[in-house]
Amino acid sequence: MSEHTRTRTTENETEREAERDERAGCPECGGKLGADTEHGETVCRDCGLVVEEDEIDRGPEWRAFDSAEKDEKSRVGAPTTNMMHDKGLSTNIDWRDQDAYGNSLGARQRQKMQRLRKWNERFRTRDSKERNLKQALGEIDRMASALGLPDNVRETASVIYRRALDENLLPGRSIEGVSTASVYAAARQAGVPRSLDEVAGVSRVEKSEIARTYRYVVRELGLEIQPADPESYVPRFASDLDLSDEAENRARELLRNAKEQGVHSGKSPVGLAAAAVYAASLLTNEKTTQAAVSEVADISEVTIRNRYHELLEAEQDLAVV
Repeated sequence: MSEHTRTRTTENETEREAERDERAGCPECGGKLGADTEHGETVCRDCGLVVEEDEIDRGPEWRAFDSAEKDEKSRVGAPTTNMMHDKGLSTNIDWRDQDAYGNSLGARQRQKMQRLRKWNERFRTRDSKERNLKQALGEIDRMASALGLPDNVRETASVIYRRALDENLLPGRSIEGVSTASVYAAARQAGVPRSLDEVAGVSRVEKSEIARTYRYVVRELGLEIQPADPESYVPRFASDLDLSDEAENRARELLRNAKEQGVHSGKSPVGLAAAAVYAASLLTNEKTTQAAVSEVADISEVTIRNRYHELLEAEQDLAVV
């Protein structure tokens, strides 16, 4: 049993004992009992009778006065995570040849630690499935970092890949392809989508393979993914272009008007978002170029110009109505 599990077990036992004491009631007046952790006693809250004393303190032997100090002194370790093939439960042996006091190890000890590292690494990936998972989760972490995706997206992508591996969806497909499709799907599910071109830019597989694998994974796993909303791209584009909140809100307004007019149907959400940001920057007198927007959104200037005119026409038509 790990130390994390033992700590959680003792905490649950303490809570159950406290609940049991409260239900028991005071033998003198029948009042509610409470735990005085400072003195290790169980006392009646009504009459003050000490029912039990010298209780076992199941907490840590150290004290902490703020959250940072508590985290520093805690010996429980990091929580489990799906972003590691063994969920972070295995042992890690430090690569530095030093003891707990920072002193260098002797020659025989260094040789021993090197041998332990080698066998520890072999035991962590015992079969081909675990080796596959280790490689894939490393790819997911690399791509998510390059795309600036938060931890919750990486966790979701790891879960999607694990499901694909468990349901035997990988034969005939590359590890990199399924990993990239998992990242793309997780980002869309979390509401922080990245365009297919952006994802392909950090992946080791072609765009066509990513799209094909993505459709296959979504269909086979039954993932519920809504169509990408152009508005979800606006904050990132506006931030990269250093535009104000006013311009960002104006871009959102242009996109909402376009939806009411049905202009968004069949159009790329990235193109619409880029055009809305460009139009909003002009309408709020925050000059930016089509080239700058094109570089940030990774889309052609021709697309921006076409969608830009469509958005303005949709707003004019709405104003007339």
